[in-house]
Amino acid sequence: MPRIESTAARLAKLGFADGARAAQLVRQSEADLDDVLESLVDVADPDQALASLTRLIEREPAVLDALRADEHLRSGLLAVLGVSAALGEHLVRHPGQVALLAQPRLGGARAELLRAVGAEPDESEPLATAPDALVALRVAYRGRLTHLAARDLTGQATLQEVTAELSDLAGAALEAALAVARTEVEAEEVRFAVIGMGKCGARELNYISDVDVIFVAEPREGADEAKALRAATRLAQAMMRACTATTPEGSLWEVDAGLRPEGRSGPLVRTLASHLTYYRRWAKTWEFQALLKARPVAGDLELGAAYVEAVNEMVWTAATREDFVEDVQAMRRRVEAHVRAEGERQLKLGPGGLRDIEFAVQLLQLVHGRLDPLLRRRATLPALAALSRGGYVGRDDSRGLAEAYSFLRQVEHLLQLHRMRRTHIVPTDEADLRRLGRALGMQADPVGEFTARWRRHAMEARRLHEKLFYRPLLQAVARLPESEARLSTTAAAHRLEALGYVDPTGALRHIANLATGVSRRAAIQRTLLPVMLGWFADTPDPDAALLGFRQVSDKLGSTPWYLRLLRDETAVAARMARVLGTSRYATGLLMHAPDAVAMLGSDAELAVRSPESLLGEASAAVSRHAGDPETAVAAVRALRRKELFRTAVADLSGLIDIEGVGSALSQLTDVTLQAALDAALSRAAGTTSFAIIAMGRLGGMECSYASDADVVFVHSPLPGVAEREATDAAFAVANELRRLLSLPAPDPPLIIDPDLRPEGRQGPLVRTLASYRAYYSRWSSPWEAQALLRARFSAGDAALGAEFTSMVDQLRYPAGGLRDEAVREIRRIKARMEAERLPRGADPALHTKLGPGGLSDVEWVAQLLQLRFAGTLPSLRTTRTLDALRAAVAEGLLAPADEAVLAEAWRFASRIRDALMLVKGRPGDNVPRDSGERKLIAQTLGYPPDGSEDFLDDYRRVTRRARKVVDRVFYGA
Repeated sequence: MPRIESTAARLAKLGFADGARAAQLVRQSEADLDDVLESLVDVADPDQALASLTRLIEREPAVLDALRADEHLRSGLLAVLGVSAALGEHLVRHPGQVALLAQPRLGGARAELLRAVGAEPDESEPLATAPDALVALRVAYRGRLTHLAARDLTGQATLQEVTAELSDLAGAALEAALAVARTEVEAEEVRFAVIGMGKCGARELNYISDVDVIFVAEPREGADEAKALRAATRLAQAMMRACTATTPEGSLWEVDAGLRPEGRSGPLVRTLASHLTYYRRWAKTWEFQALLKARPVAGDLELGAAYVEAVNEMVWTAATREDFVEDVQAMRRRVEAHVRAEGERQLKLGPGGLRDIEFAVQLLQLVHGRLDPLLRRRATLPALAALSRGGYVGRDDSRGLAEAYSFLRQVEHLLQLHRMRRTHIVPTDEADLRRLGRALGMQADPVGEFTARWRRHAMEARRLHEKLFYRPLLQAVARLPESEARLSTTAAAHRLEALGYVDPTGALRHIANLATGVSRRAAIQRTLLPVMLGWFADTPDPDAALLGFRQVSDKLGSTPWYLRLLRDETAVAARMARVLGTSRYATGLLMHAPDAVAMLGSDAELAVRSPESLLGEASAAVSRHAGDPETAVAAVRALRRKELFRTAVADLSGLIDIEGVGSALSQLTDVTLQAALDAALSRAAGTTSFAIIAMGRLGGMECSYASDADVVFVHSPLPGVAEREATDAAFAVANELRRLLSLPAPDPPLIIDPDLRPEGRQGPLVRTLASYRAYYSRWSSPWEAQALLRARFSAGDAALGAEFTSMVDQLRYPAGGLRDEAVREIRRIKARMEAERLPRGADPALHTKLGPGGLSDVEWVAQLLQLRFAGTLPSLRTTRTLDALRAAVAEGLLAPADEAVLAEAWRFASRIRDALMLVKGRPGDNVPRDSGERKLIAQTLGYPPDGSEDFLDDYRRVTRRARKVVDRVFYGA
């Protein structure tokens, strides 16, 4: 026992994690391992290597003498055992293959694997004859794999040599599997080729991976095509089984034919002509991206070469296809979604992972390879080098990506070698991390060094990927003092076009303006633009985003905080890109309030401000400019402009729903009216009290970005003031208010619309409370009572406003409800309005306000219920449409299902109207007929770029359902 403890301490000191266990293995082994133990110190996992070695020596004692006699064999074998428990198990079962590791090079893989299954390599269509061909194939395959792993782990083969040899080995295994398949299927009448795809086709395969293939077949001369294809399909199925079947030696790997035309829904095997027909007529861009890697790997190589030659012509013209830009954007979104969905420990799909790099390289090849044949490389690293030499990728970026890619592939290989399992997850277990770090030569602190290096490479790959498409665009136009090759302006324009820019020439001008020069401003822009251009490309309108960015930068570029904020606060820059590329309305607001950029940094900054806070700021502005009403109201309008921007950005960012938008805009209008009224009231000082009553959408707290301020004005003479004098003063106040709010200014106008007053435009602009009472008691019609359902106090004298709303309650909430003839009159007016007020040429089904199931339909349902029942049911006394519908459900007047249908239609139509204003910068009521405009609206509403038709279908469905409810509840149909 003391000897074991002493050995354990010595082994622990040598680097064994479990010295006691290692000492026990040494003791149980009858061999003298002292000299070998010293060699185990440097392997990735000495404990694992010792465990495998003792078992191997127990099985074949001669191995120990061979190790002592051959240093090359010793280093290779121990390196393999220290990394791969699975290959250690394989060698224990097949100790005779240890001798392979003593050979610097092996013969051809194809010939060896064919002989393993009893086939003759020199025959044109080898046929397997070995009794246990599948077992023999696996043993021979893993023997060669072990030899390659030894060369890899001892630094005798580069990464590109390793991946190429793995790919060739997979091709040889497919050839041997095909020889086995021929023993099961009569296929003399068909030529059959296996096309390697993905990493196999590119000769950059992993140690353990699905092998992607496509099958192509041709009938031999005189053979029936249908019969030949059936035979070829059986041959392909048998070949795939030969690879995937479980044997005492396990399986090889999955053969995946999912990249074939129509995917898993399409035929497993096609003729060359059938393949080409599909690719010419129906293939998507991602399929041409996959074909970048196509290479004949087994079967009839002449037929395979003909296939690759034929599809190559289409691969390199894919960028000229009509839907290329949309496909590219969809592909980029798909990759980003994968990146977000996968954890950060995912080497392949995580942020800064292998997929990031491979996708970027392939996309650049597709965009530029049409005109530059030197870019037509299958493998990632050679393609990246070619892109760098041609100036399509910056030299430093290319080097950084190549280093990151090589490191990540090495880690991927080490992970897979351990258990010979397909995995891309960086482990969390410290022993596993230690093995990885030591395998990469990190001895001092393998866990810490590996983790830091992996994160650094992943972060660098992600950073470079985000700007890979865009940084060379700056070099093409900004005349940067660099010696490396530059992207030509033609190539830069092609790249921008491929990324969704409609006017690439104009975009290049903007880039040049922003990035050219030696100033600090230009230097920061050169840092920002590669990332910003990518964010712009993800918006509905990249051209508008870039133009808006240039305009804002021109206004704020000399301001110290602006560019620093964008550079240091990613959230600000990303949100700014989204706003500029989505909304002309918000961009216009930002042009005239550029300092509002500062509020983009956090969701909290975009929260709607309380009316009290807004009114306090507006009142302070008016007080500061007492005696100068125009300057005072200009300050108030500047506040309004900034708050409109805040609400628009919150809306575009999904931080506020449509009811919240309506409430925020209505409160902002109230504050603006109050502040402007305060500035105008000097004209009525000491003569009359004055109140503004909100009507229409303002009264309902449902303002849109395009809404006018529907109001009526009421005043009440102060004691001792003649009514005529007071009315003249009130009239002057109302006109001054309208004048101040309509003065030319760089912000959206707030138009005061008083047309809902008694007698409309023919009636007095301002009335006393007594005059309103007299009019409504003698002359009012049902439509006026209906309009008054929205009336609420907005600004001015609150007591007078309360008197007004109390006075009209008896009219809008009649105690006995509506008489039958009044109900019929309202229905008649509604029907006439539907027939007469719709603009000429408008499609009723797409008119959000007056069309079937639109805003008017829903609002009239709510208002008719209020007119009929609010006199006895106080819960219905609200100016808001959706609140009225909810109250009607609570009172049993409306079925919950009907309320849900009506509310959905109202919200959808309201969101569309707001989106029209946000996107186009001008009001609109129609769902656009133009597909381009409709696409912009759909994206703003959250649909994907290809979701325009889904948006249209959804609107038709929602409004159709709403109209059925309107017909039943409003018209009584």
